Amino acid sequence: MLIGHSGGMRTFGRQGLSSTRFWRLPGHAGSLTVSIFLLTAANGPSSVAGEQKLWPAGAYTFSDELGGFEITGVSGTGTQADPLVIFEEFQSATPVTLTIRTTRPIRPFDPSNDYANGVMHMRIETLNNSGHPWIEFEFELQEILDRASVFGDGLSFDQRNKSPDNIVSSKFAKFDRGFEPYDRLLFTTGQVDPLTPVSFQFLITDYTPRWTFYLVQDPRIPST
Repeated sequence: MLIGHSGGMRTFGRQGLSSTRFWRLPGHAGSLTVSIFLLTAANGPSSVAGEQKLWPAGAYTFSDELGGFEITGVSGTGTQADPLVIFEEFQSATPVTLTIRTTRPIRPFDPSNDYANGVMHMRIETLNNSGHPWIEFEFELQEILDRASVFGDGLSFDQRNKSPDNIVSSKFAKFDRGFEPYDRLLFTTGQVDPLTPVSFQFLITDYTPRWTFYLVQDPRIPST
């Protein structure tokens, strides 16, 4: 795979389940079901409570609770040799948000697997079940939901590495990183047809780790 350089977020509720399924993982990649209480500020105190799957891997859990896509499995610890792998399915070609929570004590740069150390080697495996081809795919990091992650907050796609060689996609030949006015990683020069999987590999670094942060995923379709 040739990798080179080139050069707002919406929230959607969960849609109906598709008849197409893939990557159902057993064992430690299974989901942990817990109750998450959603705070609603519109008309007073918190209200809605429901069961939501949190998928544990390494020092983190991953959730599709903000809707628009479905996690079907996770694995890994987050090291270079054993990256965090998120298996997911998109039912539409609209931006969705992956919620990431820390489940172990935070200790930046700790070399063991006992802490959340702010270094996360990631692989995203996504099935395009949207019914549309994708011609680009963008990832955006957010420390606070719906607020851009700026250069100085420490959360980025490995911003200290000026010439990364570990950003790879199975379907896109080029990528471009940006750190202002928001941290984003855009994959270009390729296409993902409907019912076709695509993988993305990259490194997330957080030099001031937070307990919760977000990864916005935005597939782009041809303009009509």
